[in-house]
Amino acid sequence: MPGSAHSVSMALPSWDHVVGYEEKRPDVMRHLKTGYPRFVIHPLVQQVARELAPEGSCLPLPSAAVCAQCLQFLSSNGADGRLVARDGMSGVATNAQGADLLKAFWQHTGLIISTRQAAWWLENRGTTPPESEARNGLRSILADFYDCEPGDVFLLPTGMAAQYAALRVLHALNPGLPTAQLGFPYVDTLKLQQKFGSGGILLHQLQSIQAELEALVRRQSIAGCFCEIPGNPLLGSADLRQIRPILRARGIPLVVDDVVATPANIDVGPYADLVATSLTKFIAGNGEVMGGALICNPRSPLYDRLLEAARAQHEELLWSEDASVLEETARDFPRRMERHNASGLLIAERLRTHPAVERVWYPKWEFSEAYESARRPDGGWGALVTFMPRNGEKRSPAIYDALQLCKGPSLGTVFTLACPFTLLAHYTELDWAEACGVSRYLIRLSIGTEDPEEIWTAINAALAAP
Repeated sequence: MPGSAHSVSMALPSWDHVVGYEEKRPDVMRHLKTGYPRFVIHPLVQQVARELAPEGSCLPLPSAAVCAQCLQFLSSNGADGRLVARDGMSGVATNAQGADLLKAFWQHTGLIISTRQAAWWLENRGTTPPESEARNGLRSILADFYDCEPGDVFLLPTGMAAQYAALRVLHALNPGLPTAQLGFPYVDTLKLQQKFGSGGILLHQLQSIQAELEALVRRQSIAGCFCEIPGNPLLGSADLRQIRPILRARGIPLVVDDVVATPANIDVGPYADLVATSLTKFIAGNGEVMGGALICNPRSPLYDRLLEAARAQHEELLWSEDASVLEETARDFPRRMERHNASGLLIAERLRTHPAVERVWYPKWEFSEAYESARRPDGGWGALVTFMPRNGEKRSPAIYDALQLCKGPSLGTVFTLACPFTLLAHYTELDWAEACGVSRYLIRLSIGTEDPEEIWTAINAALAAP
């Protein structure tokens, strides 16, 4: 979905399809043509890989420097790999023993080549890639969103690549130290710290985050902290007013992920040192382009050091055609976000009073004081809504199956998207997720810009499904 050659989501219409996708069952996998690009290697990318290395496992990567990082990751985990290059495209090839590690690098770092880059190379190999002013235009637009200068904005191929860039900045300043994750994280953010950093320490209890963080920094040194405002999928926020003095007193950087709230709704400038965000979601909105950005906050006391470290490591890896698409969609983002906010609130309020719903998670009510401390005066609460049906073990699959809405991974699209988030993100660690308070029977909704009454009609009908 949405059906173009560059779509970043896929249709998983039933609960069993989600399970089949996670278990890689042939009856499901044979129907999937594409999927979220970090998890499902697109046919165009596969074709590039085959031309780089006809035998074995191979993935094209956006630069020789990224290939070197990938080879180091393989080597440090006991796997062999080799650099392959042809007609201006480079990648890493490995054997069967290294295939999973190669895929892990692609997935967790987000340093991927896009479908547009793959298509261009297949048609124009050996020629000079097109130049574009779109990156400069996109940086300027994002600088307005984040109250900074264009030079403070570093563009990346994906949102996870922005998280990885932030991690590398932290380790450039404090090598060898672990990082901490504040609040239950998006799955790959924690995996990134654990597999590519010096260890990731999870503090998932928002109720006691201040005390836990104080105890942690008294006990040991850390390179920095990551947090999401709000978290995904439970949409609670760590209180940045409490966190800031603990970290600032020790010069520990804070990286904030604002993907769910968006800069239209919150301003983390008084608290964050870095912002690592995905442009794939609400800022793009169309479900057919990937991108990310790392922003150095000029209001941070660590700004000069962080900016120097970010500049030292940065490569311009966002493909020019993707930058052009993002520049165009970003111009319309503030107007679209107003519609997302209004419809998200309407759906959340109606779900909250529905007799078939046990609980609703939405930033207006989950740790609301923490969210309000970052909310802009004219900001809303976003368009992500998570709910638990009553008797979820029995009812969630039936409700999900009955939903006459688009169903699949990702969020922030102009079309509403539903998914059983925990199954998609944590299928191999469901017991651990539930121990953190995240049930496998949650249904997450990303409310689009369609007529909200039509969205509600579909949800209400599914809630009444037998």
